[in-house]
Amino acid sequence: MSLNKSTEVVVIGSGPGGYTAAFRAADLGKKVTLIERHATLGGVCLNVGCIPSKALLHAARVLTEAEDMANYGLEFTERRIDSKKLLIWKNGIVQRLTAGLKMLAQQRGVEVVNGMAEFSSPQHILVSGEGEQQQIAFEHAIIAAGSRPVELAMLPQDPRIINSTGALQLAATGGKMLVIGGGIIGLEMATVYAALGCEITIVELMPQIIPGCDLDVVQPLYKRLQKICQAIHLENKVTKVVADAQGLQVTYDGPQGIRQESFDQILCAVGRRPNSDLLALDKAGVTVNEHGFIPVDTQQRTNVAHIYAIGDIVGMPMLAHKATPEGRVAAEVIAGYKHYFAPCCIPNVAYTDPEIAWVGLSETAAKSQGIAYEKGVFPWAASGRSLCINRSEGLTKILVDPTTHRVLGGAIVGPNAGELIAELALAIEMGCDVADLELTVHPHPTLAETIALAAEVVTGTITDLYIPKKASS
Repeated sequence: MSLNKSTEVVVIGSGPGGYTAAFRAADLGKKVTLIERHATLGGVCLNVGCIPSKALLHAARVLTEAEDMANYGLEFTERRIDSKKLLIWKNGIVQRLTAGLKMLAQQRGVEVVNGMAEFSSPQHILVSGEGEQQQIAFEHAIIAAGSRPVELAMLPQDPRIINSTGALQLAATGGKMLVIGGGIIGLEMATVYAALGCEITIVELMPQIIPGCDLDVVQPLYKRLQKICQAIHLENKVTKVVADAQGLQVTYDGPQGIRQESFDQILCAVGRRPNSDLLALDKAGVTVNEHGFIPVDTQQRTNVAHIYAIGDIVGMPMLAHKATPEGRVAAEVIAGYKHYFAPCCIPNVAYTDPEIAWVGLSETAAKSQGIAYEKGVFPWAASGRSLCINRSEGLTKILVDPTTHRVLGGAIVGPNAGELIAELALAIEMGCDVADLELTVHPHPTLAETIALAAEVVTGTITDLYIPKKASS
């Protein structure tokens, strides 16, 4: 059966960027149709990404904190993990949020259409689902179709080999697990499964975990992972996997040569790829680059003036909190506003244990690009608050322009780093002078005050540390 309808704005994908675009456009008086291929709204983030993974990471953190406190006089009875109850709790959080989105769509009069969307022309989209096809004519389109996990061709089809989506189902929380990929997703899931009782081995192609992040910031996490993981193999590549009744026989190659090992399950977390190949974009005349991303301008326009794109599908960083403001801008431009998406910075967070967060200019980038900077690092070993929670391995780092004294970037490693990094993001966005951070009164004792203390290291006013003055030349 085929149906025809029309709308002013059609949005493909209901993740954080997509639903933000749809709701904002509706608030601005537009007739909006939101297309989602799955039964529930929220996209990858709410259903099989950010939200459920953070719920499981919280559970893992509670487990590890309880075990750590046994060394300080608080002992609990032997732990018992009920994976079914844990899944029910995690799924309940997801259901609550997705149900909320459904209600918000109804309140705004946003029409939701379920099915797979493909362009059939620059003005029409064909939606297929449940044996029915609908052709939707539109004035403006916003592509928010997201991304999916990269699949390695050399991995056999086997239920014991999972991606980040499968990892959230907790099908097996014991035995030996190989995590292929030492990026954020792989390490977050490694954190969860290690806490739940798996023996974790991590294989990463690059010389460090979380490539692109400063080594000194990554180091506290690396040291902790060494304690909870069976092994971490850097500069190694998985070259072969054979699935048999005894397990998954893995061959990997690295500086120590070729090695083989057997695992009970494998998590493949080597990145994500945009879903641009699923949309028949050629029929709309929309350009896609060699990496599968859709180029856009600062108003989120594609090369086709009335078609916009946002989120993972337009390129790095592939983050929900980038997609959300992009979606807002696209909706507002369609409504006639002269708005642009041109942030000074976008923060990154790894919700591992400890968390790692960074924003703006990294020290690695500054060195490679020849950018002058001054640095202030405050070690959490000198923080009363961090000692009270038994997490002295953290640090807070700030990079400052030596001429203007403006904050260029920063990084934090330690519990709740993802919550703390927003202050540095705001400092960069507003063109903050490092003295503004130093002179802002922070509550004590808190982890947040380590930002002010790192600023004091830069200005040379620190009293919580002794840093000898450099001899004048």
